[in-house]
Amino acid sequence: MGIPAENFPFCTIDPNSARVNIPDERFTWLVDLYKPKATFPAFLEIVDIAGLVKGAAQGEGLGNAFLSHIMAVDGIFHVCRAFDDADVVHVEDRVDPVEDLEIVHSELRAKDIERIQGVIESLKKLIPRGLTKEQKEEMAAAEKVLAWVQEGKDIRSGDWTAIEVEFLNNHQFISAKPVIYLVNLSEKDYIRKKNKWLPKLFEWIQAHGGAQLIPFSGALEAKLFDMPDDEKEAYCKEHGCTSALPKIIVAGFKAVHLIYFFTCGPGEVRCWQIRKNSKAPQAAGAIHSDFERGFICAEVMHYDELKELGNENAVKAAGKYRQEGKTYVMQDGDICHFKFNVTAEKKK
Repeated sequence: MGIPAENFPFCTIDPNSARVNIPDERFTWLVDLYKPKATFPAFLEIVDIAGLVKGAAQGEGLGNAFLSHIMAVDGIFHVCRAFDDADVVHVEDRVDPVEDLEIVHSELRAKDIERIQGVIESLKKLIPRGLTKEQKEEMAAAEKVLAWVQEGKDIRSGDWTAIEVEFLNNHQFISAKPVIYLVNLSEKDYIRKKNKWLPKLFEWIQAHGGAQLIPFSGALEAKLFDMPDDEKEAYCKEHGCTSALPKIIVAGFKAVHLIYFFTCGPGEVRCWQIRKNSKAPQAAGAIHSDFERGFICAEVMHYDELKELGNENAVKAAGKYRQEGKTYVMQDGDICHFKFNVTAEKKK
């Protein structure tokens, strides 16, 4: 990402962001097939946010800034330090990733509690005038979620009704966001796939709602980043290791419930990112709002069918090229052409 990573607390103050391409053999194959003039792969936007310390919810360290920044993201990569190095400082002057997780999650929940209580207090002020049905439902949802979080549980691990989900979606609480735990190991531990903290971290994660854990080595990744491709390949082969970055990027993309479809032709091959379970008109709208407004149908073939049969004509001959209407739920890997018609409004 080309951002500062200095050896002192709060090196990062303002968020740093970068787009990383999603590694996908399907996209590479489509580019080879269509040989377009331009290519647009799918991407994930990664935001590096300032670190958090105990008491952040009360403003310690860069707490308030950190928490406002993290509220704006869709999902969280939680990086845990699990390597010993006296030359690399730790804000608590020790290495204990399990305790680090406890601190961070406690602070995130504290911020959620503060915000939920604010919602409840605002609704209570309306009681003398009488609450509407919707406000009563919001109050009930807020009180249930508050009780859950005050028990030390993250919102993402709860089982919520449709009304409660609507309340959560409206407020985007931090502990409701999907999380992936990235455990930063020494290069030696990463290569040998062994570290004393991994079983303890796995146990902690399973006891706190469960989520994906991905070991990686920041030291190794930094080393590989500076190598030419041929040297990188030789180094990985010699040491029996691979970069964890592709796995991390793909996992992050899936965690925030995104999929993508392709549009393909000699002009360009492009990935279009949409929410999982989006219907065809909404997918068309990702290209242009007119496509959604005047949606007629989607002409669809799936990547797997195209690769199996070799070209579009063969897909059509096999009856695999189909037309789908407004209720069609898009599938990851669909290749689409949309038909639409937008009639200009008559001047009055």
